[in-house]
Amino acid sequence: MQNRDIIVIGAGPAGLTAGIYLAYYGFDTIIFEEKIPGGEAAEIPLLENFPGYSEGITGKDLVDKMVQQCKKAGAEIHQFEKVIELNLKDKRNVVKTEKSVYTAASVIIASGRHARVLGVPGESQFRGKGVSYCAVCDGAFFKEKKVIIVGENSRAAEVAIFLSGLASHVKLVCGRDKLCAERILIENLENQKVEILHDMELKEIKGDIKVKSVVLVDKATGDTKEIDTDGVFFQLEGIPNSQIARESGVKADNDGYILVDNRGRTNIDSIYAVGDITACPTKVVITAISQATSAAVDVVEHINKHI
Repeated sequence: MQNRDIIVIGAGPAGLTAGIYLAYYGFDTIIFEEKIPGGEAAEIPLLENFPGYSEGITGKDLVDKMVQQCKKAGAEIHQFEKVIELNLKDKRNVVKTEKSVYTAASVIIASGRHARVLGVPGESQFRGKGVSYCAVCDGAFFKEKKVIIVGENSRAAEVAIFLSGLASHVKLVCGRDKLCAERILIENLENQKVEILHDMELKEIKGDIKVKSVVLVDKATGDTKEIDTDGVFFQLEGIPNSQIARESGVKADNDGYILVDNRGRTNIDSIYAVGDITACPTKVVITAISQATSAAVDVVEHINKHI
């Protein structure tokens, strides 16, 4: 069993920020990431509203800079080490991974979200054969082809803009009568001639060995139409990775988002949650960073009081 001051679960922007601050304060901090650092943020083609980057920055570039800073500060990042169990009932919190068992005075949960599937006919059948959940990963395969993005928010707009630089035709299927995105993104969609299909719902994905078309339903009229396409990129609101935390007694809302106060504190003493896994309604990188900063400072104060 290995002992650390602080354990952070998840190496997205929130987890990395917490690691940077805690390491700078001199705490022995370890960050566990079951995949590679970045989470959903690493898949953002271009952040155009991130402070300090007037020309924008890709999600991957931002994450890479944060990883470098985190390591420079002295925090350890263990990628490909998945947390499988938490025991938060004793004075010393126990975190079990696939490789070892660790204890820490405090735990910060920053495990983010995973992609939501729509569950329509053809979605699972054509996954990897035209159906994708990561434009940065798969966009290059659709150069000069027709693609459809399914989503209702800024992330969907960012992906549509990115793919417009690769694909020949881009359509954005939005289930609302208005896309929930910043003005600069709406303007860029217009400039890139991305067609937005408002108030439409994807009902089926068709094809043979790969995607050939999609069936859409007009939510207002009930009319259906079939549109030819080579690819479908889903950008729906994710599902919080909170199951292990909830099983350990951490409270969450009905959708699985962890309930926290304005310092990131959960219902369990010395246990914090930050970023997209929390019930905070604003799911953007800068908010995750802000939450992590507040939580890290509170952790420092909390531990110092009990030294």
